[in-house]
Amino acid sequence: MKRTTRCDVAVVGAGVFGAWTAYHLRQAGKQVLLLDAHGPGNSRSSSGGESRILRMGYGPDALYTRYAARSLQLWKVLFRRSDVPLFHRTGMLWMTGAGDPWLRQTLKVLKAEGSKHEILTRRELRRRFPGFSLEDVDAAALEPDSGVIMARRSVQALVNQATGQGVEYRDEAMTEIVGRGRIEAVITDTGRRITANNFVFACGPWLPRIFPFLKKYIVSTRQEVFFFGARSTRAFAPPEMPCWYHHGDEAYGVPDLENRGVKIAFDRQGPPFDPENGCRLVGQESLSEIRRYLKKRIPALNDAPIVETRVCQYENTRNRDFLIDRHPELENCWIAGGGSGHGFKHGPAVGEYLTKLIVGRGSAEPRFSFAGHSQK
Repeated sequence: MKRTTRCDVAVVGAGVFGAWTAYHLRQAGKQVLLLDAHGPGNSRSSSGGESRILRMGYGPDALYTRYAARSLQLWKVLFRRSDVPLFHRTGMLWMTGAGDPWLRQTLKVLKAEGSKHEILTRRELRRRFPGFSLEDVDAAALEPDSGVIMARRSVQALVNQATGQGVEYRDEAMTEIVGRGRIEAVITDTGRRITANNFVFACGPWLPRIFPFLKKYIVSTRQEVFFFGARSTRAFAPPEMPCWYHHGDEAYGVPDLENRGVKIAFDRQGPPFDPENGCRLVGQESLSEIRRYLKKRIPALNDAPIVETRVCQYENTRNRDFLIDRHPELENCWIAGGGSGHGFKHGPAVGEYLTKLIVGRGSAEPRFSFAGHSQK
């Protein structure tokens, strides 16, 4: 006989979106069950891995700057409650080439939103951060209060705090959805039958597997990340080296934190990728490209050994806006996805936003809706 578990809201997926949604729902007084097949912050998830950048800059897009600022407030609460370090205040350095309006647009939004920042001349940039080659760098700015969230550790700490406040968590895989027009129950691989008033699916790259119609909205792509070991860690750790992004290079980096090495990757979508069974070994072509980038931008790391590589995935909508909306055919089903590549930092604000929608206290952001994505 199947066991039945009853709750107000069942959240499927214990990544950063699902975990923060479960946390906020519990704060709103709901009885919440949180479910994940592979565990919070697992290596196959988009919330896995060691580090994610928390920054405010988004070019001209003030919406995400506001979401990042709100999320930072909520992240800090989690950081203060943790017994282990979850955040490194490294600063976030932006660099652009001549004729690129992106940084100018970013600074305009940061100023309007009251987000702390500094504009750096080439002389100041060379003095403060001598590890960077300034080839193709004509403008730069620094967000001094931004930095790096220890991703896997933070998701696990959040789930621990949520369960301590009454969220029920289970390491179980959902295998079946029962119901038409609304979800009556979901069945897990242990035979458990979960019934709820509302269901939230925050399953990242697995969303199109669960709801095939989402393939036209969400794509999962292969992303390769490299960690390089420096001879002198002091020269490649804060404050000598911050996080950085060069808009023209489409490349970003994280300084050496906790002796893990300097993290570098390209911020562009790779080929399609299966998050469950895809091969997670990096390719020689990618290694050659990242070596060429190091030679250009950080010459002192040109011959540095690789100490770690990772293959993860972006799970994005085609325009990189979040997709957070009610399922178009299941009235008590909510979707939260499209967050990879830049969504981790926004987890607290996303969970807060979705909770308000579910409890009827918030207004919908058109850009996150199915209708908004269908128009683009």
